[in-house]
Amino acid sequence: MIRFVVLLAFATAVIVGAAFGPFAGKETGETALFRQLFDQLRKADVIIADRYHCSYFMIALLMQRGVDVVFRMNQRRHYDFRRGQRLGRNDHIVEWVQPQRPTWMDAATYHTIPETLTIRELRFNVERPGFRTNEIVMATTLVDDNTYAKDEIADLYLQRWHAELDLRSIKLTLGMDELVCKTPAMARKEFWAYLLAYNLARKVAAQAALERGLSPRQISFAGTVQTLEAFGMALLTADSAGRLSLCRTVLIAIATHRVGDRPGRFEPRRLKRRRHKYPLPTQPRARARQSCRDGQESCDSTIDARRERTNTHQNPLIRAKSG
Repeated sequence: MIRFVVLLAFATAVIVGAAFGPFAGKETGETALFRQLFDQLRKADVIIADRYHCSYFMIALLMQRGVDVVFRMNQRRHYDFRRGQRLGRNDHIVEWVQPQRPTWMDAATYHTIPETLTIRELRFNVERPGFRTNEIVMATTLVDDNTYAKDEIADLYLQRWHAELDLRSIKLTLGMDELVCKTPAMARKEFWAYLLAYNLARKVAAQAALERGLSPRQISFAGTVQTLEAFGMALLTADSAGRLSLCRTVLIAIATHRVGDRPGRFEPRRLKRRRHKYPLPTQPRARARQSCRDGQESCDSTIDARRERTNTHQNPLIRAKSG
């Protein structure tokens, strides 16, 4: 099994950086792989991630690079909105104190970490049907409440769900959830080939969106891939005179594949493939949605989706796990 972490651009969904390694072992976790991508970050970037990345040292290292963060609060960190500098209801600024040096950090790096961090903590409620989470507490370095309103930060974090959809596009739409190569060297090549194909498709989708005055995320990735496959042979065999006209036709066709605006959508956690651990779909989707709404079963929602886990039974194919 392979564990991989990708750094996704929010506007276009292209992969800015990627790191992968063994599924288990020392320095193979998601945070360790994410640290390998720090060189891909630029000053004034904003990183949105789940609670797994919300640690003192992760935030400190990113702040050293001039990068801001919007993280969901780690479940082990205590918070108290009665303390600190109050900015509003369930919104305040506090000082985090440096903990002891972790085993993965060397002493020289540890001494460069400040003894305290100024962090803004905020809490908001989720009242949409079908959502597992009723309350979300966040930690961010965007401390200026005049520039960064609480509701805007909350909305920004809610859109982190795009990352889950982008990973699904890589693994399922392109078929990278199971690699067919048998050796580590070939698996690496196959991995990068999939990511290259993904970025090329996203680039074409962005070009089509630009032609029609749309946002790149309004273009369906699956529709883009299907259109490129349909026109693939024609593009390869077209002469130089007709290729430009054909490319424009392809962009127009891609722009017709719009993503529907379905805010608050939720679906039952069901997979059709027999070897996965999740229950099989055995009832109509409308009835399953009602069960989600009534809280009778776990559902995928647009907030705080559980990390997608693959089963660990023996399989001749190499599986990929993303973060």
